[in-house]
Amino acid sequence: MQNVNLTHNFLIAMPALEDSVFSKTIIYICEHNEQGALGLIVNRPIKLKLTNLLTQVGIPVTDLLVKEMPILSGGPVQNDCGFVLHHPVGKWQSTLTVNDEIGLTTSLDILQAIASSTGPEKMLITLGYAGWESGQIEHELAQNAWLSVPASPEVMFDLTAEERLPAAMQLLGIDFLNLSDQVGHA
Repeated sequence: MQNVNLTHNFLIAMPALEDSVFSKTIIYICEHNEQGALGLIVNRPIKLKLTNLLTQVGIPVTDLLVKEMPILSGGPVQNDCGFVLHHPVGKWQSTLTVNDEIGLTTSLDILQAIASSTGPEKMLITLGYAGWESGQIEHELAQNAWLSVPASPEVMFDLTAEERLPAAMQLLGIDFLNLSDQVGHA
């Protein structure tokens, strides 16, 4: 499974991951290269709202619409750091360009823009990320831990967190309830 690039793909946790931190998750892969991979869980909201996060970092909120925006658990790595997945890419201080449409930003300037209604059109905000070392994600795919499917910005940005996993499964034409936790190879 060498030379696979999963950037801008969803990874959907198989039922075998039921007892892990990734149980019933959908992960958007922001970067995948020879050094490894970085992704964000896009369907696991936490109790923290954007207004609380902005208050914690000293940013006043002037946009009432973003106050109640949910924050997501992006993964188990650096879960005290914020990550903003957004469309369009824009020009922020610290942005990883995923593709022509989507960026991942970690700098405070994007949070300031969001708080004052000048941020990106569409966004998800997470605390933490999911990361894999070189070859690890390929090994996990070979072990049937994940399904992969090309990502849909509409699934990420236009649906609620609860709707994202079934919608991602529909991209494959599969119902999550029909998946087995038994591993097999043809």
